[in-house]
Amino acid sequence: MTMTADTSARYREFKMPDVGEGLTEAEILKWYVQPGDTVVDGQVVCEVETAKAAVELPIPYDGVVHALRFDEGTTVDVGASIITVDVAPGSDDSAAAPAAPAAAPAEPVGEADDAAEPKGRQPVLVGYGVSESSTKRRPRRGAAVPGQGAAASAGAAIQAEMNGHAAPAPVAEALTRPLAKPPVRKLAKDLGVDLTTITPTGPDGIITREDVHAATAAATAVPEAPEAPAPAPAPAATATPVAAAGGRETRIPVKGVRKATAAAMVGSAFTAPHVTEFVTVDVTRTMRLVEELKSDKDMAGVRVNPLLLIAKALLVAIKRHPEVNATWDEAAQEIVLKHYVNLGIAAATPRGLLVPNIKDAHDQTLPQLAQSLGELVSTAREGKTTPAAMQGGTVTITNVGVFGVDTGTPILNPGESAILAVGAIKLQPWVHKGKVKPRQVTTLALSFDHRLVDGELGSKVLADVAAVLEQPKRLITWA
Repeated sequence: MTMTADTSARYREFKMPDVGEGLTEAEILKWYVQPGDTVVDGQVVCEVETAKAAVELPIPYDGVVHALRFDEGTTVDVGASIITVDVAPGSDDSAAAPAAPAAAPAEPVGEADDAAEPKGRQPVLVGYGVSESSTKRRPRRGAAVPGQGAAASAGAAIQAEMNGHAAPAPVAEALTRPLAKPPVRKLAKDLGVDLTTITPTGPDGIITREDVHAATAAATAVPEAPEAPAPAPAPAATATPVAAAGGRETRIPVKGVRKATAAAMVGSAFTAPHVTEFVTVDVTRTMRLVEELKSDKDMAGVRVNPLLLIAKALLVAIKRHPEVNATWDEAAQEIVLKHYVNLGIAAATPRGLLVPNIKDAHDQTLPQLAQSLGELVSTAREGKTTPAAMQGGTVTITNVGVFGVDTGTPILNPGESAILAVGAIKLQPWVHKGKVKPRQVTTLALSFDHRLVDGELGSKVLADVAAVLEQPKRLITWA
């Protein structure tokens, strides 16, 4: 498509961001805007699903939506234009507007489109890469810019209506947008905190994560109005079953997270030589400690469960045997020892199996680890896990016991050295102090990459985890 200089300056083509990590496409799950809607810089306009996770895409400039180029449920290549925005609404050159019907195929990326991209930034999916930017902060928009106040106010009103709140009263001055980095904005959104009500303490008037948490703590005593329910995924976003003749079969397209998981598991199973070892252990003392910790004032406000102590036991075992925390570099023919533990937790979600990880879990205290586990699980269940949260894991725990399963032979998460499966904890007859008594018992299974971990090392790690769970005082003596 050939545009005049005026048209290319007025109409901006927002392209599917480069998601990196070898991914080349994403599926549009949900549009949050329609043609004619006013948008402001940083406003989320759609939700897309890659092979890693579902993420929200913010628009990088102000204006009015001119056209949506693809329907919900469409898989779009990275670099293809997905939405056209009129950044100078009300101009006289409306006749030069580019024809962009909804669901029309994207034009090839050319020089005109490149020129239309805002300079100094490159839109990327949450958790991928760093956009090119100047070291200087962009000037804060204020009332000195004529014509922007009305558009920004309209955008705020539309966004408020979409969020289920009353539209703000019109203001005479231009809208002032709070300064905050994207991760802080996401944190505020997840916690239901309005950034405009926060007094920033960061440099240059920027809102920090601590500011958001402080605002949340201050509001805990005040009952909040129930939030509007999150928009349901578009029907086209999930696999549409196709019934065969006679209704005896149903075919479900494999795509998104499920497709990526299948490919990763096949690659892992047929690349890394798996070995799995098992141990059955009496965890009665650990279960008693769990109950004691629930009433401990230092653990107030966090969820305490057996998984917390199992995770801590694994971290202690890794500290005692750091050689298990490694990865295999096939290209360099090297074993890369990791001096940090990013602890993965396998989570079953409506979109399939996700394995987000707790960064630097080895440095966390027990209350911090409990908080991290709680946030990780709740975020996964809500479908808000970001691609960054699933990158860089070193070892993983999968809790099959929640399904009543005794044990299993888990497949390694690609690039990791070991995965611990935790079976159901059941009351069983057990020989304790020379007598058969009912005790809380579970079976642990450790799968490991035999290129990295030999039988002796794997056995020591598994035995240490079992020993800590049998005598949790070892969390102190071995730490």
